[in-house]
Amino acid sequence: MPRTTKTKTPVEKVAKPAAPKKTRAKTVRPKKAAPKKAAPKPVFKTGYVALVGRPNTGKSTLLNALLGQKVAIVSDKPQTTRISILGIKTTDKGQTVFIDNPGIHKPLHSLNKRMMNFVYSSLETSDVVCLLVDATEKFGHGDEFVLETLRKVKTPVFLLINKVDIVRKDKVLPIIAHYNDLFPFREIIPISALKGINLDLLEGLLTAALPEAPKLYSDEEISDQSERFLFAEIVREKILKYVKEELPFVTAVYIETIEKKEQADWKKPGETRPVTLIRASIFVEKDNHRKIVIGRHGSLVKQVGIEARREIEEYVGHKVYLELHVKVREGWRDSEDVLDLIEGQKGSVPFS
Repeated sequence: MPRTTKTKTPVEKVAKPAAPKKTRAKTVRPKKAAPKKAAPKPVFKTGYVALVGRPNTGKSTLLNALLGQKVAIVSDKPQTTRISILGIKTTDKGQTVFIDNPGIHKPLHSLNKRMMNFVYSSLETSDVVCLLVDATEKFGHGDEFVLETLRKVKTPVFLLINKVDIVRKDKVLPIIAHYNDLFPFREIIPISALKGINLDLLEGLLTAALPEAPKLYSDEEISDQSERFLFAEIVREKILKYVKEELPFVTAVYIETIEKKEQADWKKPGETRPVTLIRASIFVEKDNHRKIVIGRHGSLVKQVGIEARREIEEYVGHKVYLELHVKVREGWRDSEDVLDLIEGQKGSVPFS
């Protein structure tokens, strides 16, 4: 039998895969976040705004409209405002302290000289001046005197053309052009204090013009006048409603006493209710003035008392007894003692 030769078949060696190299894991550190920029603090504006103009241009009406409540008496008689009154409006953007001033005029009596001193003082201390002019009145010598007074002031002046609600629009443009040629006003704004036209625009421009500063008054304060002064002004406002000619200029009111106490409540036996007793004097210069203010059988002074008492009751929120006496004080407008007495009522305790 033939030999079978056995041959060895070569076996291919399979290379072992290389063991993976050991590597250190890299630690990935989170990147530091960029510091956030602090939000800018809201700018708070505070300052004084003087309301000036000829008598009876609507300064007190504007003050009441801007504050949303009555702090100054209003009348269609000139020179109703005799003492500067502060009206304070505080918002989240700023605090505007409005100064309602007597009308600018050439003074004849000590009373009028004091009134103009209030105007000059407010022009010196205010941050912005608002000149009110009546759109229904023609430009005259009184307006020239007002502009001459303002030319001495370095404060920015806004021109407010008031009562545009009762004139045609085509009548307003010539007024703007005329005043624009006479004085470098910062702003010229047609408004209606009575109807509220453009008052939001006015407030925004005033706030922008005021300096950055903290509050001067608390949020609750709205005026610098005392209750005594407010009550006297309310009585005088009711008198002005019924008198004319020279009487508005020669009439003044002084609150003699204010007494607050508890009184038995006849509606609720065994309980009491608050009452305020007010005694006031009305000064006039002549005996015939006194007779007019008292009226036939006391009818006029009685009506004045009824209307004044009702308004004071709305303010204090309870029953008021108001006693009025009309007295002759000859030449009181030139009496420093009487003027000090009347002016001193304003006091330093603001109401809110």
